[in-house]
Amino acid sequence: MTTKPVFLYDTTLRDGTQGEGFQLSGLDKLRIAKRLDEFGIDYIEGGWPGSNPKDIEFFREAKKLKLTHAKLAAFGSTRRADTAVGDDPQVRLLLEAETPVVTIFGKSWELQVTEVLRTTVEENQAMIRDTVAHLVKHGREVIYDAEHFFDGYKDSPTHALATLQAAADGGASCLVLCDTNGGTLPTEIVEICKAVRTALPNTAMGIHTHNDCELAVANAIAAIGAGATQVQGTINGYGERTGNCNLTSVIPILQLKMDMTVVPHLEQLRDLSYFVDDVSNNPHFARAAFIGRTAFAHKGGMHVNAVQKLARSYEHIVPGSVGNTQNILVSELSGQSNILIKAAELGIPLEKGSPQASSILQRVKELENDGYSYEAAGGSLELLIRRELGSYRKTFDITEYHTSFRQYRDGHPPVCEATVKLNVDGTPELTVAEGHGVINSLDLALRKALLAFYPEISGVSLVDYKVRILDGHDATAAKTRVLIVSTDGTSTWGTVGVSDNIIEASWLALVDGIDLFLQAKK
Repeated sequence: MTTKPVFLYDTTLRDGTQGEGFQLSGLDKLRIAKRLDEFGIDYIEGGWPGSNPKDIEFFREAKKLKLTHAKLAAFGSTRRADTAVGDDPQVRLLLEAETPVVTIFGKSWELQVTEVLRTTVEENQAMIRDTVAHLVKHGREVIYDAEHFFDGYKDSPTHALATLQAAADGGASCLVLCDTNGGTLPTEIVEICKAVRTALPNTAMGIHTHNDCELAVANAIAAIGAGATQVQGTINGYGERTGNCNLTSVIPILQLKMDMTVVPHLEQLRDLSYFVDDVSNNPHFARAAFIGRTAFAHKGGMHVNAVQKLARSYEHIVPGSVGNTQNILVSELSGQSNILIKAAELGIPLEKGSPQASSILQRVKELENDGYSYEAAGGSLELLIRRELGSYRKTFDITEYHTSFRQYRDGHPPVCEATVKLNVDGTPELTVAEGHGVINSLDLALRKALLAFYPEISGVSLVDYKVRILDGHDATAAKTRVLIVSTDGTSTWGTVGVSDNIIEASWLALVDGIDLFLQAKK
């Protein structure tokens, strides 16, 4: 990995999942890891090997990921007190994860050592030193997270620094100072970071901050100004309690405000942010700095008049530099850059400002106004572009579909049934299928109807299904967005459907998922 002014360490897949309401499946974690790598993140922390079934699955499947830039890290702790490092099962699991990087945390606060671990400061330092050295001996790059470092330093600088020295003596590549409780101020961050650089000038220093005082980003930037060369955080600031340092704020600050190039394509930042939100089934935070929907929105008459003449009169950066757009609230939000990028990926010539681009943009605006979102549904967006440009090839025509749910009084299991009527090149087909639910029945019936015409769809499976209520105040009449992820075993693609009928929304996403696959086969 080439030298950079600051290395980006993402812990969305581990620390982020400790946040309330933020949950990821094993597939979700793999999809996000791939996207983080493509964006240019340097380190991706996958989780704690062996701690739960999802992390076991992730590290097993992650061995197959072909990351082009990022290093994958497994996370764990130092060996247990009074236990030989080679006998500690948790340390063994870290090695069995077979990641090039292992990040371990240890106690920096004497209070934690004596009252939580209930061991001596000498044994705590040995635990740190032994574990780091053992992992280094087995060929791992070891990053040491000094838990509660700032609280520990404020209580006893000598003790806190001694724990860092133990990690450095073991061979840690980076000493990460953690504001675990999130209660440290930027002025304290600077003072303590400078003290660490003076005491341990030969080992890289990193920073890991929490947002309990709404200072996680400010504290991370303060630490970088004081010599930190690694910053840890999560996409959109997800994390325990009030969250972690938000990388979607730190990254543009470093690149645009501090002239530190940390990612190759900063203009993809907003897409990454929305992708993580959509995959985790969380609403986007409209007022997020840099990438939120309102980050460059102007409503007041004086402001609107000014920015129409000179955008930087009320905008601190060019919105497009982070993939966002200026939003004049008397008009519609622009988003043509995403469409142009997607068209380029498909090999479809499309010029900015062309009638075709304008037509696609207008259609996207109309659908987004209806509740569609294409950030994690690139398959549906591809179909939309092809339809608007006339390059779409109809693979089948749906004539009719019908679903039913029957519950019997005698205790017989309920029956879910679906009927699909379609035709392919004028040849009709009618099929019926039973499934474990209405949507599963529809999925099975659609595939059954198409199988005679397209036997290759037997290799396509549905791997994820998410539902979001868009306007909950309408109760059971609320509009619903359904996101489906399909795979053929080699690649995955997302499709989306929106309706005030959850069955129709699901059907639209299902049909798009199959249709996209067949576009390349017909």
